Amino acid sequence: MKIICTQEKFKKAILNLERVVSKQNTLPILNNILFEVEKGIFKLSATNLEIGVVIKISAKIEKEGKITIPAKLIGNFITNLPPSGEDNITLEVVDQNLKIKSGHSKAIIKGLPADDFPLIPQKTSDFLINIPSFILKRAITKIITCVGYNETRQELTGVNVIFNPQEIYLAATDSFRLAESQLKLNEENINKEVYETFVKSKNNIIIPSSTLLELSRIIQNETEEGMVKVAIENSQIFFDLEGIKIVSRLINGKYPEYKNIIPKEFKTVIKGEKELIQGVIKMASVFTSGRSGEIGIKINSDEKKVLFEAKSVEVGENSSELKLDIEGPSQEIIFNSKYLLDGLNTLNTSQIALLINSGSSPAALREAGDEKGILAKDYIYIIMPIKN
Repeated sequence: MKIICTQEKFKKAILNLERVVSKQNTLPILNNILFEVEKGIFKLSATNLEIGVVIKISAKIEKEGKITIPAKLIGNFITNLPPSGEDNITLEVVDQNLKIKSGHSKAIIKGLPADDFPLIPQKTSDFLINIPSFILKRAITKIITCVGYNETRQELTGVNVIFNPQEIYLAATDSFRLAESQLKLNEENINKEVYETFVKSKNNIIIPSSTLLELSRIIQNETEEGMVKVAIENSQIFFDLEGIKIVSRLINGKYPEYKNIIPKEFKTVIKGEKELIQGVIKMASVFTSGRSGEIGIKINSDEKKVLFEAKSVEVGENSSELKLDIEGPSQEIIFNSKYLLDGLNTLNTSQIALLINSGSSPAALREAGDEKGILAKDYIYIIMPIKN
């Protein structure tokens, strides 16, 4: 094997693959990245047996071949290469070694036989949907903080995806809070016949949160153009974007009927500036104690004021009063400050809304339109209050 490619493309691919590589040493080959040149294509692959990623890089190919190289070693080498905008990198396999040359830097890395590398599954069916990458990344970012990490309830360690004819719902919960994002679909987004058949047969899946985190990282930023194609078959999900393929197992199990938890309407709605509300809650959180991090919120509907309070025996106490837009009756409620801040961090508008029914029932955060304060319907963050 001998190829020449740009240092920038190679570095980007290695850094994406290095995160996937297994941290366990039970199978040494899983610590490695597969370098493969076949039929005029240069491919790099990594897997931990739960998720597999394959990245194609455009390169000048002089000789075909394959080898596996320790991910950590090649990652450290490529990260510490002196920056050189236009420099190419040359990769050549000699015996069971990879020779690397870039600018004035050279290295020889010992590899393992490529034949020992696990096969990464290939899809055989057509894609179901095709979603703009920045929209998918935004939806993942908004819900991922609510994923549970209790291994006794495996289904809560993943993200529930419900496929409907006109929209997709992504949801995550750890039993204390819940987030749901809605993605609208049109005819351009779906492979109509295949999608309709899928929705009728099985429209509800659970994707490991680690898979969606990896997908989100690979989609570099929210303004990046491009589409993500999605296929599902044999308890596996396949993503295809810009020369990168990701395959992951799905989590077996039944996700909780979370939609029953989301109230249909709310008695009291508070609207205000996100940064202002965030600031007083951050300040109050400094004065909380214990895991619950209790912060009390007292809503005075008549005076259009909201009081945020926190106190602890060890630290002291704090209170802040804000004049906010309030609709509905006065309320008192207690929240975990961390969960409240996590929810506020997922909202992208400068104006936000806190929706409450009582001090003992689920409350919600929504984005509010900056002009008329209309509440967005495509995202909701549900938080359970601490009962007083």
